[in-house]
Amino acid sequence: MTDLAKLPVTVITGFLGSGKTTLIRHLMQNPGGRRLAVVVNEFGDVGVDGEILKGCAIPDCPAENIVELANGCICCTVADDFIPTIEALMALDPRPDHILIETSGLALPKPLLKAFDWPDIRSRITVDGVIALADAEAVAAGRFAPNVAAVEAQRLADDSLDHETPLSEVFEDQIACADIVLLTKPDLAGPEGVARARAIISAEAPRPLPIVEVAEGAVDPRVILGLEAAAEDDIDARPSHHDDHDDHEHDDFDSVVIDIPEIADPAELVARIADLARRRNILRVKGHAAVAGKPMRLLVQAVGARVRHQYDRPWRPEEGRRGRLVVIAEHHDIDAAAIRGVLAPGPQAAE
Repeated sequence: MTDLAKLPVTVITGFLGSGKTTLIRHLMQNPGGRRLAVVVNEFGDVGVDGEILKGCAIPDCPAENIVELANGCICCTVADDFIPTIEALMALDPRPDHILIETSGLALPKPLLKAFDWPDIRSRITVDGVIALADAEAVAAGRFAPNVAAVEAQRLADDSLDHETPLSEVFEDQIACADIVLLTKPDLAGPEGVARARAIISAEAPRPLPIVEVAEGAVDPRVILGLEAAAEDDIDARPSHHDDHDDHEHDDFDSVVIDIPEIADPAELVARIADLARRRNILRVKGHAAVAGKPMRLLVQAVGARVRHQYDRPWRPEEGRRGRLVVIAEHHDIDAAAIRGVLAPGPQAAE
């Protein structure tokens, strides 16, 4: 790449727990000859995704090329956070060949595309493509794509009815903005579930979109990098529920950070998280825990009541073996005291 060439950026969007971090980790390990840089936009105070990716750093994507923007929407902090981050990455020596941006699972991608029109960078950078990840099992269950005909019937019957949920709007906007949709976790959905998910996504998409099944983030980089979509110049073809608004709000969602004491049994913590998700409509839990007698830190990732955990690295001396979990839900479902009571009962827990 010459210094005069625009630096390509791939925006990776998708709902909470759809597999964005797993995909980026695979691309870092299989860059297709590209030197990568990564920007991670987290929702909540515990930067789990950024730390996971830094732990996977390799010569083609060293740790200094991985930047985390925590607890803030990129497109709402363009001047203060996003532009300086992009400029810093472009100034690296050697310069990255490609930048990957992992958006928050709660983010609307279209406002982020508009940020690429910022005067300081628009002549030096281009959006190579927008990749939307969709959890096949969740989509097949109809959680984020309501029955359009039924919703329209309700709307016509009562104009005051709130017929769209915030979750469905986020999902639909991500699909509408995409150049390619990756259907993740197809093994959990099964053939019939995958077929249903494909049909739902195709119905939501404003134009025909490639839909690719991907397990554990394993996709050939040639499929999703090098699209040359110039998405920043194609914004009008990517409709959004929020096109009539000058800005957008994130008040529909909230998060709380729970400190948890050392645990004796990971299975008990998993059961607590699953119970919390079912009883309080929790969308996402992620973080880490200290297990008695274990020198390794326990990494925890949950999407609803589906919980995954693994030991990821040794505890560092300065960390003090303190467990922390960030819990994300719609605003009206966040009750810090109730969540703490389930995940960390007793006087040792703190927000």
